[in-house]
Amino acid sequence: MGVAELTAWLRRCTELIDEHAGELTELDAAIGDADHGANMKRGFDAVAGVLDDGTFEDVAALAKKIGMTLVSSVGGASGPLYGTFFLRFASSAQGSDPLDVHSLLSALQAGVHGIEERGKAAIGQKTMLDAWVPALDAFQRAGTSLATAVREGARAATEGREATGPMEATKGRASYLGERSTGHIDPGAASTALLWQALAETLARTDAVTPDGEGTTS
Repeated sequence: MGVAELTAWLRRCTELIDEHAGELTELDAAIGDADHGANMKRGFDAVAGVLDDGTFEDVAALAKKIGMTLVSSVGGASGPLYGTFFLRFASSAQGSDPLDVHSLLSALQAGVHGIEERGKAAIGQKTMLDAWVPALDAFQRAGTSLATAVREGARAATEGREATGPMEATKGRASYLGERSTGHIDPGAASTALLWQALAETLARTDAVTPDGEGTTS
């Protein structure tokens, strides 16, 4: 996964966030500030501008710019959290370009650890981590094919998103609702699942196939 693939992933993220912005806002209206979709759309519109205007020498440089852009352009808690994810991703990716399945996993893990630290949250509290953590676990179990790993990660992220429905929120604004937060999917988990969907779709298109049918790891 080099600059071209990271760029393609981010562009697909932008498309999916735009398509689902209304849905994300509806989810947030039930348990939050009703602005997650609008905030994410504004942030990824800014990301699209970065991709249109700049050229980047490596994955780390691009991911760092994206992280800074999201921090400055996305309102609410999502900006610092997603921004921190890409900034930590960038730090982990430094010197590893293109990323293979192992270095991509390390970068994703670093990003998620950043979310955990910035949000002071953990899995099971009805947050985006309930999609991120199962996705990373599935990715790690999937083996050495990058396309397979991200496909399994995307599947687990979707399952994690759905699993937030019956949870009672114990973190963030939704926690103010107590038991009334149950029955609603967490909007951050929903946007996380979209990012994983975009990654899986991107690498499914770009993954080279060897004669024995196994995908490469770069």
